[in-house]
Amino acid sequence: MTTTGADHATALTGPWWWSRWRSAVLDGALALVSALECGAEGIPFARDAGVPLAAGIVFGLLAGSVLLMRRKWPIAVVLVAIAITPAQMGFLMGIVGLYTLAAAELPRRIIVALAGMSLVGTMIVTFVRVKQDMARGDLTLGDWFVPFAAVTTSLGLTAPPLLLGLYVGARRRLMESLRERADSLERELQLLAERAEERAEWARGEERTRIAREMHDVVAHRVSLMVVHAAALQAVARKDPEKAVRNAALVGDMGRQALTELREMLGVLRSGESAQRRTVPAPAPASASVSVSVVSASTPTSGAVPLAAVGVAAAAAASRVVEEEGPWLSELDVLIGQSAAAGMVVDLSVEGDVRSYAAAIEQTAFRVVQEALTNVHKHAAGAKTHVRLAHRVAEIAMQVENEPPPELASAASAGLPSGGNGLVGMRERVLGLGGVFVSGPTDAGGFRVSAVIPSV
Repeated sequence: MTTTGADHATALTGPWWWSRWRSAVLDGALALVSALECGAEGIPFARDAGVPLAAGIVFGLLAGSVLLMRRKWPIAVVLVAIAITPAQMGFLMGIVGLYTLAAAELPRRIIVALAGMSLVGTMIVTFVRVKQDMARGDLTLGDWFVPFAAVTTSLGLTAPPLLLGLYVGARRRLMESLRERADSLERELQLLAERAEERAEWARGEERTRIAREMHDVVAHRVSLMVVHAAALQAVARKDPEKAVRNAALVGDMGRQALTELREMLGVLRSGESAQRRTVPAPAPASASVSVSVVSASTPTSGAVPLAAVGVAAAAAASRVVEEEGPWLSELDVLIGQSAAAGMVVDLSVEGDVRSYAAAIEQTAFRVVQEALTNVHKHAAGAKTHVRLAHRVAEIAMQVENEPPPELASAASAGLPSGGNGLVGMRERVLGLGGVFVSGPTDAGGFRVSAVIPSV
C-alpha cells in the first residue's frame, strides 16, 4: 500500500526536521546563498548606519542563514525578511520565505497578513529609496516614477512567489487526498476480496450440501428397498423358493433403477466437467472426472474443475431428471407398490382435484414421501403406514405417518444404516420452495412427517 498522511510524518529519512536528505541539501544551499547575499548587502548597510563593516557583514550572514529553517518555521523566516527589508537586504530570503509560507499547511489569514506586511514593507522601502535617488539627482525621471517603481517592485517581489506557493500547496494537498483515496479504495478492495472469499466458501458449502442431497434422494430409497428385499430373500430362500425368486427379481429391478439414476447423475456431472475442462490446458483422464471434481473443492487454484461447476452440474442433473423422467406425483402408486412389495402395509389417500404442478414442486413432494417411506423401512419395519396427499387451492400438502412397529428390533434386523440426513434434506427442499415442514413422533408411538408447499 502507498504511504500517506501520518505515515509520512513517521517515515523521516533526513536529519532533524527534513524528511529527505535532498531537502536538507537544498535548504542548506539556499541558506548559504542567502547568507552570502545578506553579508554582501551588509557592507553598504554598515556604511550608511555608521557601524563597523564587520558588524554589518556578520549581521547579514546571521540574517541570511535564517532561511535554513524555512520548512520548520516559515513564519519566522518571513518576519525576519520583513524586518531586514529597510536595510535593503534579504531579497532571496523574502522570495523563498513567501513561497514556503504560501505552500505550507497554515491558515489563509496568516498567509494573507504576512504577505500584506511584506508587500507594504517593500513598497515603502522602495518608495523612500527611489525618492532619495531622485533627490540626489541619480534619477532624472518625473515624479510619476516614484509610486510606479514602488508598486511594481513590491508586486514583483511578493505576488509571484506567493501565487506559486499557493499553487504548489494546493497541488500537494490534492495529491495527498488522491493518495489517501487510493489507499481507502485499496482497503475497500481488500475487504471486498475477503468478503468474496467468504461468499465463495459459503457457496462451496452450499454446493456440497446440494450434491449430497441429490445423491441421497436418488440412491438411498432404492438401495434401502434392496436391503429389505435381500433380508427377506435370505429369510425365505429355503422355505418358499417362489417368493425368494420374486424377491430376487425385485432386488434386481431396484438395483437397475438405482444404477440408472446414478448413471444419469454422474453423466451430467461429467458433461458439466467436460465443458469446464475446455479452458484447462492439461486435462485429466475422463475416468478421474468425478474424483477431480471433489478435489477441486479443497484446491480451487489447481487445474481441477471448481466445485461450483460440480454444483451446477448436480443441479442440471436434478433438473434433467425432473424434466425427462420425473419423478412425478402420478408415480406415487408405483412408489407405494414397491414398499408394499417389501412387506410394508401402506394406505394412500388423495384429497382434492388432482392437477399438475411445476416440476420442482412435484419432485419435492415426491421426494418427501419417498424419504419418509425409506425412514419407515429403516426404523419401523413392518409398521402400517398412511400416506395422505391433499390438493388445495394454492398449495399441496402431504403427510406420511406410521404406526408403532410390531417388533422393536425390526430396524436392526434389516441392517439399514442411517446417516441422519433424510429429514434434513426434506426440510431443506420444502423450505427452499417457501413451504412448511414438520416432523416428530406421535402420541401412539409412531412417527409423522408433514409438509405444505405453495403451488403459486
